Amino acid sequence: MPATETALRKTALNALHRSLKAKMVDFGGWDMPVEYAGVSAEHMAVRTGVGLFDVSHMGDIQLRGPQSLDAVQKFSMNDASKLQIGQAQYSAMLYPQGTFVDDIIVHKLSDNDYLIVINAGTREKDHQWIRQQAQPFKCHVSDYSDHYTQLAIQGPRAAEVLQKLTDLPLSEIKNYWFRWGKVCGLYNVMVARTGYTGEDGFEIYIPSDEATSVRVWNEIMEAGREFGIQPCGLGARNTLRLESAMALYGHEISDTINVYEANLGRYAKLDKGVDFTGAEALRKVQEGGGPDRRLVGLEMIDRGIARDGYPLFDADGKQIGEVVSGSPAPFLKKNIALAYLPTAFADVSTPREVYVGIRGTMVKALTTPTPFYKRAKAATTAPTATPSLS
Repeated sequence: MPATETALRKTALNALHRSLKAKMVDFGGWDMPVEYAGVSAEHMAVRTGVGLFDVSHMGDIQLRGPQSLDAVQKFSMNDASKLQIGQAQYSAMLYPQGTFVDDIIVHKLSDNDYLIVINAGTREKDHQWIRQQAQPFKCHVSDYSDHYTQLAIQGPRAAEVLQKLTDLPLSEIKNYWFRWGKVCGLYNVMVARTGYTGEDGFEIYIPSDEATSVRVWNEIMEAGREFGIQPCGLGARNTLRLESAMALYGHEISDTINVYEANLGRYAKLDKGVDFTGAEALRKVQEGGGPDRRLVGLEMIDRGIARDGYPLFDADGKQIGEVVSGSPAPFLKKNIALAYLPTAFADVSTPREVYVGIRGTMVKALTTPTPFYKRAKAATTAPTATPSLS
């Protein structure tokens, strides 16, 4: 049964989004802005200047206690023992069969304190999974998701905008690190340098009351006025992450897709000394010669847009795969897609022709390396995949 508008969850900025005439949609049970000025305009603002996103629907799970690291090591496929205090890492939680519960960002707050950022659409499932996995260990699991408004400032001008509002030396925060400091007059604000757009950027975590959230939003918008800052919705966030080939739960990753199929095996640390949930299944995939299919980038050659779920065919008309994400790429000015295809198509050093079934017509595309877009200059080196931050 679809959620009604009155049943939808709302962030503290909901009334502000509506006052800005944002187009609102039901996203995973949340009433969220999909666009303001338009997806392309918002996309280009982030690529060339700066954009501001409300991502308060994201989940925040905290583990505290003497065995917090042991619990994280059990449910997270990456090696959290390598983290220093103030550092974050991309990872994922897996089912025993090696498929995705969700992808996550693990933040080390202290030796016995970890913050796990999870996706909005899988929030309840993820929380219960973490509680279940952490049960044998001496640690306390708390859901602080509703305690924070989370704002993402993204784009090549993001640091210049935020620096006006904080006493933190942002140039000293490396990619996938975070610090606490004063932001917009608020003390002990967590500022993380991650993101889901392929650009430089920051996430700030502030109290979730409406008055504070609206004030901080407006101060960021004012600070970014000289750089043409735009409020950005879920539509631009999707096209930005697609150009940068970043995974989205329910598309590139899901409970039916394993880590190696999704090309995320580099984050699965099978040698970390702890058998995380799903490790045994991943070893079997390796021992069996690897997956039969892989995630592949596509660039449309003929006119047409490869939408999610469209079938893919070889030159003989045999169905060989399916598009999992596809749209026009506003900055690249071409139509792109991500798709699962037989492993033989994964070697993109030699482009292969495939055909997308679009309303009964075979439309030509070529396999291509990913990410489709990578920023030419960055203050720090970004990982090639980040959480789906959906």
